[in-house]
Amino acid sequence: MNRREFAAAVAAASLFPALAHAAGKPKATIAVSVLTLANPFFKDLADAIAAEAKARGMDTLVTSGEFDVARQLNQVADFIVRKVDAIVLCPCDSKAIGTAIAQANRAGIPVFTADIASLAAGAKVVGHVATDNLGGGRLAAVAMIEALGGKGRVAILDHPEVESVILRTKGFNEELERQRKEKGVTIEVVATLPGGAAKDRSLKATEDLLQSHPDLDGIFAINDPSALGAVAALEKAGKLSRVKVVGFDGMPEGKAAIKAGRIYADPVQFPDRIGKAAVANIAKYLAGDDVPKETLIPTELYRKSDAAKDPSLK
Repeated sequence: MNRREFAAAVAAASLFPALAHAAGKPKATIAVSVLTLANPFFKDLADAIAAEAKARGMDTLVTSGEFDVARQLNQVADFIVRKVDAIVLCPCDSKAIGTAIAQANRAGIPVFTADIASLAAGAKVVGHVATDNLGGGRLAAVAMIEALGGKGRVAILDHPEVESVILRTKGFNEELERQRKEKGVTIEVVATLPGGAAKDRSLKATEDLLQSHPDLDGIFAINDPSALGAVAALEKAGKLSRVKVVGFDGMPEGKAAIKAGRIYADPVQFPDRIGKAAVANIAKYLAGDDVPKETLIPTELYRKSDAAKDPSLK
């Protein structure tokens, strides 16, 4: 079935679902490979894609790369063999994923990205839906400035393999620089270490930071697992009251840590909105309509005062 024939089938199914079912019209299948299902953000994102697809009469096939781009490449190869109708990727590596996207392009299967964009030259992505990570990084800097009163020495727990984190750290650094020039902020970034976007690696990285920078005042962790790893290391060293941690995500464990005063604040993401928007783009494309190249979902800063009135934490 070509794209035009499929679009006609989708339109008919939406107007006459019982007739379409009786005629045996095939459902579209969306194949998904997220970064990891161990992080609640990506679990919520995958669940939102599946729920929205079901509501639109489409099937889903959900997998996870678990930070392993080779595994993700194999998953895409399997999607192509299965002849799925569309692929959604949260790349494990924004550049290395290009070969898999190019293979899907050659097979005529449209590829969409969610949360993490592809940075691979020559790999065609129909549409990207993500958090406004650049803006979120700026909000993280605003939170750090609040936490430290505009002065101090901070470090970043990074994960530069993925595009979303590159934007977060860029926004963080840009906002600090802007406020240094305009408002006299004197916060200095003294170190940037890879935390692997994971609790265990970020714990070890924070221990290293405390050895090399015993006078550290703050840590910006690029997601909540990283922030929670930093918190564990700071508690072990007896420095949690001195060193302020700003995370990113707003996952339940992160929000609970904010309520307890262990993390100062998070720019909160909305994975459900990202998932729904990604499926809406797929439905538009399969119906023959234009799809925006990029859709950004703003973050909101979540502090202890927000956690105190958050019904999900009670």
